[in-house]
Amino acid sequence: MIPQKLIRNFCIIAHIDHGKSTLADRFIQRARVVEDRLFQDQILDSMDIERERGITIKSQAVTVPFESKDGQLYHLNLVDTPGHVDFSYEVSRAISSCEGALLLIDASQGVEAQTLANLYMAIEHDLEIIPVINKIDLPSADVEGVLEQIEHDLGLPAEDAVKISAKNAIGIDELLETVVERIPAPTGDYDAPLKALIFDSHYNTFRGGIMHCRLFDGVIRPGDDIHMLATDRVFNVEEVGRFRIGFEACEELQAGQVGYIVAGIRTITDIRVGETVTHRDRPCAEALPGFREVKSVVFSSIFPVDANDYNELSAAMEKLQLNDASLFFEKDSSAALGFGFRCGFLGLLHLEVIQERLEREFGLSIVFTAPSVSYRIDLSNGESITVTNPQDFPAQTEIERTYEPFIKATLITPSEYVGNLISLCTEKRGNQLDMIYLDSKRVELVYEMPLSEVLYDFYDRLKSLSRGYASFDYEVIDVRETDLVRLDILLNGQPVDALSMLVYRPNAAFRARAVCKKLREEIPRHQFKIPIQGAVGSTIVARETISALRKDVTAKCYGGDISRKRKLLEKQKEGKKRMKMVGNVELPQKAFLSVLKSGGDD
Repeated sequence: MIPQKLIRNFCIIAHIDHGKSTLADRFIQRARVVEDRLFQDQILDSMDIERERGITIKSQAVTVPFESKDGQLYHLNLVDTPGHVDFSYEVSRAISSCEGALLLIDASQGVEAQTLANLYMAIEHDLEIIPVINKIDLPSADVEGVLEQIEHDLGLPAEDAVKISAKNAIGIDELLETVVERIPAPTGDYDAPLKALIFDSHYNTFRGGIMHCRLFDGVIRPGDDIHMLATDRVFNVEEVGRFRIGFEACEELQAGQVGYIVAGIRTITDIRVGETVTHRDRPCAEALPGFREVKSVVFSSIFPVDANDYNELSAAMEKLQLNDASLFFEKDSSAALGFGFRCGFLGLLHLEVIQERLEREFGLSIVFTAPSVSYRIDLSNGESITVTNPQDFPAQTEIERTYEPFIKATLITPSEYVGNLISLCTEKRGNQLDMIYLDSKRVELVYEMPLSEVLYDFYDRLKSLSRGYASFDYEVIDVRETDLVRLDILLNGQPVDALSMLVYRPNAAFRARAVCKKLREEIPRHQFKIPIQGAVGSTIVARETISALRKDVTAKCYGGDISRKRKLLEKQKEGKKRMKMVGNVELPQKAFLSVLKSGGDD
């Protein structure tokens, strides 16, 4: 049994790309959890996508042994968290299983938008926060400036900050000593009834659903019968253990520890993140509060390219949801693409990651429809409905008012890029709330703007206009009245439902022109002329035409009367007219993807 005074539970939080995974790597190397010959960078980032993009998508836990100066062997339960705004729900879950947090700040970038957002989240959960300045060895490092920002922007004592370089292992021992000294040991009663919180889970083909838990009270051992309070299911525990780089089985988990539980759970829906686990024979008095309900902000439909893969897609979505509690989905169908699912995501990066995971981990070929947000519509009969799918949008004659979600966006940028970013936010229908000079070099801009305007190219343009220096964070605040219309894309006069989108009326013609232009480049030529049109209701707002492939039917006429050539051309014209009436236009998958990836923008 490990005494609670020798356990520390903490997470690493920061803005994206400030060095969280690199610091976790150094902790693991320092503790020799992995042999040097087996070590690789970003060792906790288990997905190929995380390694390729250099980002953390899933929170990962690991137990690191550390012998301090006083000779005591401490067990440090560390959680490496994502930094991108789309994965803030992962961060909130990691924070709830810890007593302390290392707030990592890049010495060359300083305090950024997500640094503040994560700090507020940690304060809400009453965590002990240790500010850590990383990358102090860079030529561009401004340690004194960052210390001022910690004091001024974050309201934390600058003298508490620990200076390190995770890449070159500078200051790692001092930081681990600070963790042991400053972060409180967990509290919990070994003898009380079992009370454990599921903060994550994943699916194993051979062992079923595996729960990642933090124990607040009691002890759990293999052979115990456990009761899930929310789903009211009972299971028998097969194995418990701690997180190393893999899983390490142990005899028991006790109050204050973080670990995993295997209980032969085959039905994926039996595990819910935020669920309280207790003993069947000696249950706890009340459930733990769990987590806030996750709210999807971006919606898109997903379809298999081959309709025969629908069952495989269904199974893959269930397994992904077990591993990613923020993913929401329900059944959907499309005339163009067949059966699929309507999904809710936390943002566009979240959507891209799910798409890549389905393709890589499950070997599926899939198509996503254009992303949309959730709109509220007041109908003329007095009812209100919520619409996330363009196919559910009512006729204009039935609509009284339409509303769209608005966000409060916080941008922190070097002062030389302020003009560019103000122009971008104004173009995206933003309304400036505040402009604060944090110091002589950095400005904080606060805007209200529609969420739908941030969906497509906002983040990319923000980074290009500021040369990568600006940071961005947002929260959804309310819904406001807007002028919303459905934009339909017609191919040879037939609407393609998978390409329909809900847009702000003044932007409809621009979006339609961009989509039509993209399709003209991607759709192969047919034997007949194909018109591509963008329509709002019965009004055509954009058009492109794919010219027909034409066979030279007059090649065999050498001289002679012109009427012979005319007769052959007229015959060809009749044939093309007939073909156009019955001919189906083949829309290749890459045409869908080119439109949907660009969101219809150039």
